[in-house]
Amino acid sequence: MSEVRVGLVIEDDQDIRELVRVVLSQAGFDVHTASTGSAGVTYARQLKPDVITLDLGLPDIDGFEVARQIRKSSDAYIIMLTARAEELDTLMGLEAGGDDYLTKPFRPRELRARVEAMMRRPRSSSDVKSAPEEADPEMIHNGLAVSAGSRTATLNGTELKLTRTEFDLLLALLETGRIVRTKADLARRLRNEPYDVGSYVSDADERAVEVHMGNLRKKLGDSIQNPRWLETVRGVGYRLAPAVQSN
Repeated sequence: MSEVRVGLVIEDDQDIRELVRVVLSQAGFDVHTASTGSAGVTYARQLKPDVITLDLGLPDIDGFEVARQIRKSSDAYIIMLTARAEELDTLMGLEAGGDDYLTKPFRPRELRARVEAMMRRPRSSSDVKSAPEEADPEMIHNGLAVSAGSRTATLNGTELKLTRTEFDLLLALLETGRIVRTKADLARRLRNEPYDVGSYVSDADERAVEVHMGNLRKKLGDSIQNPRWLETVRGVGYRLAPAVQSN
C-alpha cells in the first residue's frame, strides 16, 4: 500500500475550511484543519504534511508570516487562498514561500487540479530514486552546477536553497539553453504538462512564474541588465544567458 498523503487546511472561515477539507479528502489525503495561524504552524511541524492550503486573512497571524514560519521546518507544497486579488498580495505570498495561489471564490475542481499537479512533481531529493552517476550528469553553466536526479544546485561550490518551484524553473531553462521558454510554457512545466500541450494558462499563472523567476534571480545574485544565468526576453519569456568564455 502506498503511504497516506497528509493535507493541512489553515482557514478561519468554517464553510471554506470544510469545503477544502472535502476536496483534499476526495483527492486521497488524510486531512487536518486549523482555524488560526499559530495552530497551523504547530500542526505543520507535527504532521509534516504534503500539501497545505493557507488563508492569507487569518485572525491572529497573517498568512505571509505563517508561510515564512512553516518554511523554516517544512517542505510542504503551500497553496495560498486569498479573498484579495491585489497583485501585491500575490507577490508577498509567493515570496513568503507559497508555491501557488487561488483567489476566493474558487472552484473546487480547480483546487484539486492544482494539488494533483503539484503531487506529480518530486518534493525533494529523497523522492527521486538514486541512479548511477553517469545517468544523472550535472548540468554546468557559468559556475552553476545543477543535478536533476538529486535536485541540487550549487554555485561556485555552495549549495543554493531553492524551493521546488524555483528549482524546476531553473532546470527547465538549463535543459533548453538559448531557446526561449514563454511564461505559459513554464507555467505548464510547473503543472507537469508538456510545454506544447496547449492547455489554458491564465494571466495569474504567468504572473506567478514572473515572481518565482524574480526570487530565483535574487538567490543566484543575478543581474537583469547583465545576466549571467537568467535572461529575460521582454514580451516573450526567459532563456539561459550566454556562456562566459573562460580565459
